[in-house]
Amino acid sequence: MSAAAGEVVTDLTVSGMTCAACVGRVERRLTRIDGVTATVNLVTGRARIVHPAGVAPADLVAAVGRAGYSAAPVPAGPVAAVPAEPDDGRLRPAVTAALALPVLAVSMLPGLQFPAWQWVCFLLAVPVVTWGAYGFHRRALHHLRQATATMDTLVSLGVLASFGWSGYALFLGGAGAVGMRMPFSLTADTGGAAHVYLEAAVGVPLFVLCGRSLEGRARRRGGSALRALAELGAKEVCVRRAGVERLVSVQELMPGTEFVVRPGEKVATDGVVVEGGSALDAGLLTGESVPVEVGPGDRVTGATVNVGGVLVVRATAVGADTRLARVTALVTEAQTGRARAQRVADAVAGGFVPCVLAVAAAVLGFWLGAGGDPQAAVTAAVAVLVVACPCALGLATPTALLAATGRGAELGVLVRGPEVLEGLRRIDTVVLDKTGTLTTGRMDLLAVTTAPGVDEAEVLRLAGAVEHGSEHPVGRAVAAAARLRGRAELPAVEGFAATAGLGVGGTVEGRRVRVVRPDRVSGLGGRLREALDRAGSDGRTAVVVELDGRAAAVLAVGDRVRPGSWRTVRRLRDLGLEPVLLTGDGPGPARAVASELGITAVHAAASPERKAEVVADLRAAGRCVAMVGDGVNDAVALASADLGVALAGGTDAAIGAAGLTLVRGDVESLVVAVRLARRTVATIRANLVWAFGYNAVLLPLAALGLLNPVLAAVAMSASSLLVVANSLRLRGWRPSRGVSRSVSRGVR
Repeated sequence: MSAAAGEVVTDLTVSGMTCAACVGRVERRLTRIDGVTATVNLVTGRARIVHPAGVAPADLVAAVGRAGYSAAPVPAGPVAAVPAEPDDGRLRPAVTAALALPVLAVSMLPGLQFPAWQWVCFLLAVPVVTWGAYGFHRRALHHLRQATATMDTLVSLGVLASFGWSGYALFLGGAGAVGMRMPFSLTADTGGAAHVYLEAAVGVPLFVLCGRSLEGRARRRGGSALRALAELGAKEVCVRRAGVERLVSVQELMPGTEFVVRPGEKVATDGVVVEGGSALDAGLLTGESVPVEVGPGDRVTGATVNVGGVLVVRATAVGADTRLARVTALVTEAQTGRARAQRVADAVAGGFVPCVLAVAAAVLGFWLGAGGDPQAAVTAAVAVLVVACPCALGLATPTALLAATGRGAELGVLVRGPEVLEGLRRIDTVVLDKTGTLTTGRMDLLAVTTAPGVDEAEVLRLAGAVEHGSEHPVGRAVAAAARLRGRAELPAVEGFAATAGLGVGGTVEGRRVRVVRPDRVSGLGGRLREALDRAGSDGRTAVVVELDGRAAAVLAVGDRVRPGSWRTVRRLRDLGLEPVLLTGDGPGPARAVASELGITAVHAAASPERKAEVVADLRAAGRCVAMVGDGVNDAVALASADLGVALAGGTDAAIGAAGLTLVRGDVESLVVAVRLARRTVATIRANLVWAFGYNAVLLPLAALGLLNPVLAAVAMSASSLLVVANSLRLRGWRPSRGVSRSVSRGVR
């Protein structure tokens, strides 16, 4: 949910919601305020509200209060994804169980029934019905004053009806006789004998309380990934001011402050290395398995772990501006929204409770009007009240999304909202940018072709020495390759000279060395000429190395294809997705990369406007398009596609326009995202089928008197637990074997 000009977004924590009907009630109350739109999530207990700037947060809190719930603005800083359970905690279920279990055992097992057992059970049931079920009664009464009904209304009425009929039977109906024995029945049929329903009066609150307690624990497990993200950052940092080091809280850091990171410590915030060299392990944040070497001038990310030497870092971003904070905000935003399927379920659940109350009243009236046993009529009506459960409907989608978005964050896949997962499943075409997406985005030495009799290692060592002082991307690529292959310091250069647009030269170990453009060298032939022609056709930049005035080698420099790009393209095809290459580079480089990766559809030399046109043409042809990019020139196309996918290492414009961000900066994570989306949607569908099917089957059975209220309470609690348990399976979901193992590492 995004805000337009003149609007602001406010997040509230809402307490007291127990079912999907509560969600609808809070949303309706909030949207009565002019200009306000709201999305409420049952699982996370959050409301995201877009409202005019003139509407104060206090007005929103008051509106939630009028709906019968309590609310408060979300506090600044990291917060838990799932709030604590409202009010029952552990004490109430434990005491309720201690009192209710003897009643259940004696009532349901005739062999345990002793003289006056029913009066002992009645005394044990009184605190359960009053204190144990107090939360249900209190909330039901509160909603009654609001002229509304919720799941608590059904539970409260079921408990009171069971207990009230039992009291009547004991005091006035003949069930209080000392020698009375009562057989247990799975249905509402009592055989005409005196009967009390104390097992239902204590069983319903017991099973509902235990079910909600287990739900709460499971839901908090589903939000563990977000809490783990929030806890990743360092708590204290050693700052350096005027050469003096001092340990302070990380909240005191300001941009420009220099701080020290010793081996084993976390980088406190995003910054640039000013002194030292080390390797940083970013596995907890990005899932990248290999530590990255950093030195002066390199950017570092907060929450990464220093596994090497001592670093001095200058802070460039703090607080909400850090990468970790943005990642946490994205996951929070995704878990706050609601999917389209959930909006349908919530709409159904909103009218569900009043319909159940009407059905229960109709069942009671029908049984009595047909001359049935009044005890059986009450039993059937109570069973209808208890078995009907909109909780499963309300939990079906948000629990799956909570688990999926948390697992996605662990795998380096951040979704901006639940609609992204839904949209990702429908994608059939993936448009891929080239530079920085399929390729590394930096110049690398790709090929060395030497003249006959010239040693490749020697010529590269000498060329790297003269290029060491160059600031040109080609020169840096040659120097880096020479250092890497030689694994030693490059020799010194005398008389270094650089001519803009032409090349560099100097004397190395007594030899005159020049690295120049091909058009500055005459008489090239043989394999050097072939190397130049090949580099030109592949869209690579070629330079010629001269030793003592003679052409010795041709160096081809270009943008290297990422190691995982070929696997990504192949796996996208395996998933039924068609890859399309869309780049601003010329036809030569585009064709070379497309040929290497096996992509047939290529659009080269595309301006930002042309990229958006290509995406629009594909959509007009009936394709569902995902655009993957990382640069400012991709932002328009990302925004115009059905789904925009950005690499985390890309520009802020690209990330802002995308609905999906690949934290590892590796396009291979896109395959993981597609598979996770498909599994999530399948889980949501299974949850909804169960939630609707449960009520469709058991409500008629309860109305026909074929379901005992105790069994109804067990079934009702089990339905919600099954939905939550099925969703939590996503927390353990792993990419298939074909996906790189490193992508399965992440927040732990």
